[in-house]
Amino acid sequence: MSSITLRFLAEPSTVNYGGKVHGGTVMKWIDEAGYACATSWAKRYCVTVYVGGIRFHRPIMIGDLVEVEAKLAYTGSTSMNISVEVRSGDMKGGNLETTTECLIVFVSVDSHGKPMPVPAWTPDTPEANALAKRAKAQLDASRSAG
Repeated sequence: MSSITLRFLAEPSTVNYGGKVHGGTVMKWIDEAGYACATSWAKRYCVTVYVGGIRFHRPIMIGDLVEVEAKLAYTGSTSMNISVEVRSGDMKGGNLETTTECLIVFVSVDSHGKPMPVPAWTPDTPEANALAKRAKAQLDASRSAG
């Protein structure tokens, strides 16, 4: 599976001091959706090795419907770049807006933590091609900055 969407309600237990969903909670949701996408693609355990370009556009309100969509954007020999977009909004209105987005890299590993090959992914739409190019460029930029 090259994409997955998790949906749930933002609960009061996720509130920050400002009365909105805590950014750390959003980052946890992003990692969970990315893990589900990477693991279903690799068909084995995967670990997070990089989270980059996280952008919080607007807060998530308590009680909002939240969607966390993770899409495979690029594959290396043992790694997968996953693009994650978080959308939220009032269920009564039915309109969900992008709240957060980022790129996560996962590596497929065996039971000893040794990287294992992953199936190659080939973009099959213009949107997927653009996503793959952005993911590769962001990963290349992070490598040259480190």
